[in-house]
Amino acid sequence: MPYMNLRVRELDLHSSRDRMAFIKFPWRIYKDDPYWVPPLIMERKEFFDPNKNPSFKHMDVALFMVEGTYKPEGPGMPIPAPGGAAVPIAPLEQGPLGIISAHINHIHNEFHNERVGFFGFFESVNDKEVAHLLLDTACEWVAERGMTAIRGPMNFSTNDECGMLVDGFNSPPTFLMTYNPPYYPELVESFGFEKAMDLIAYTIDQTQYRSLDDLPPKLLRVVRIVQKRYPNVRVRKMDKSHLADEVDRFKQVYNKAWQKNWGFVPLTDEEIDHMAENLAPIIDPDLAVMAEVRREDGSWEPIGASLTLPDYNQVLKHLNGRLFPFGWLKFLWYRRKIDTARIFAMGVIHEWHNRGIDALMYYETAKELFRKGYKRAEMGWILENNVPMNNTIRSFGGIPYKRYRIYEKEL
Repeated sequence: MPYMNLRVRELDLHSSRDRMAFIKFPWRIYKDDPYWVPPLIMERKEFFDPNKNPSFKHMDVALFMVEGTYKPEGPGMPIPAPGGAAVPIAPLEQGPLGIISAHINHIHNEFHNERVGFFGFFESVNDKEVAHLLLDTACEWVAERGMTAIRGPMNFSTNDECGMLVDGFNSPPTFLMTYNPPYYPELVESFGFEKAMDLIAYTIDQTQYRSLDDLPPKLLRVVRIVQKRYPNVRVRKMDKSHLADEVDRFKQVYNKAWQKNWGFVPLTDEEIDHMAENLAPIIDPDLAVMAEVRREDGSWEPIGASLTLPDYNQVLKHLNGRLFPFGWLKFLWYRRKIDTARIFAMGVIHEWHNRGIDALMYYETAKELFRKGYKRAEMGWILENNVPMNNTIRSFGGIPYKRYRIYEKEL
């Protein structure tokens, strides 16, 4: 299908109409895709609102849309032809063909001492000219602001959804993971982007284990050793009645545990509070655990944290982006049918690495997944260069089933 008269339009971040046009565009790309999970429009409206998303306080952001002329699908209206026959001709239409964000994360660049810009929210029809125009616009925008390279997709950082799916297109994404058509990687690579880092997602079939005693022997062995070696360490569930205190403990762990990871961006206190507020309604406290060590004064110091979330994508796929007027009824109905969980975040502070604390948190989480009847769990994403974590997950029965890629291009 040819696309003509292409032009780029920068959207107004402070215009609710422009933000909504950006948010709604993916429905065109994925309308016939059985694996795509529509996001909640009300959540996306808040995410892209500079007055509500605290990440905008340390980022410069621009949203772009490519528009053009195209021939719509379908035969169109018949028009008279010589000899009296009617030939179906579809009139050309004008409309959006792709979207992209370009942004500069100042906290990332200060933390890593880099001058890197990012692109995100890339969506395009299957046309290189359209895709290249989007990517070229993002490259120019960050280059004009002194950046020497651009990476993506980041929506907006590694603390959000990130990565382009390059392998594992035969199933839906789990909650807060990305998804895209199989043709996207070729569009991006044909513009000169190269692999910067891959992210791996693992799956575990809970039904293969009849009980906790059937869990991988290495996991059970490590758990017994750690429990014996560190009697002053405990793993406990979240106390949701003291959510503010629990969030403070999570803060203590988060920026310490992940700071050495590639692409890590420290979360501000305001971002962590905002994330906690958004996730609080769907967090199952039985699946949120904290590892702690007892100090000499008897108090407990957090040394690790793990948050596993029910796969609410199994609910969202039925809502088509809307909770109202009848989405709430569907939400309540399909929430009862969730049988998959995603280990959303797990980390141990550096001083306690390689001591099996992660095994303790995996084990306590597995106990609850068994008790609650989950059939499957996803672990991810994991950086491909995080060899210890990848080896641990594989030894505990994890099977790699999806791969996501962060691309980079020198400017």
